[in-house]
Amino acid sequence: MELFPCSCWTVLFQLLEFLFLTNYGISKNINFYNVKPLMNPTPFPNSFKCFTCDHAEDNYNCNRWAEDKWCPRYTEYCMTVHHFTSQGRSKSVTKRCAFKEECQAVGCRHHRDTGHTECISCCEGMVCNVEVPTNHTNAVFYMAQSWRSSGPRISAVSTTIFCIIVLVSLFS
Repeated sequence: MELFPCSCWTVLFQLLEFLFLTNYGISKNINFYNVKPLMNPTPFPNSFKCFTCDHAEDNYNCNRWAEDKWCPRYTEYCMTVHHFTSQGRSKSVTKRCAFKEECQAVGCRHHRDTGHTECISCCEGMVCNVEVPTNHTNAVFYMAQSWRSSGPRISAVSTTIFCIIVLVSLFS
């Protein structure tokens, strides 16, 4: 009768070892080339940065010379406004942090008086506004599924505790 509880603990420890070492403890699963530590702390929770420029001549110069600063507290998105000719050549690029209400203007509009097209896009996430919108397929309002807005998550610790409770109740 004593062998049974001992095997229960063996199974339990093997389960714990599997949970913690397979996904969390082995360094070969980490891509160190993409790990970039933050140089300065964030100014407030859920803060983010956008590429920011005002009437740059093209996307390259906007991104290259963009000011590296945190977005204001109550902005949620990055906005890009791209003005270009009928041949597709950029006339100006403006990128900035934006409120949700400002992002309702996404899409492309042709201005007959000046002969240029204006495309506006918004996105959610850290420096998500790398590219410029050029047509109706990419002049959109992109909202990422955020951890704040998704349903409840079950963490590895919660799962482990649940497994321990189930195993102990089964074998006791």
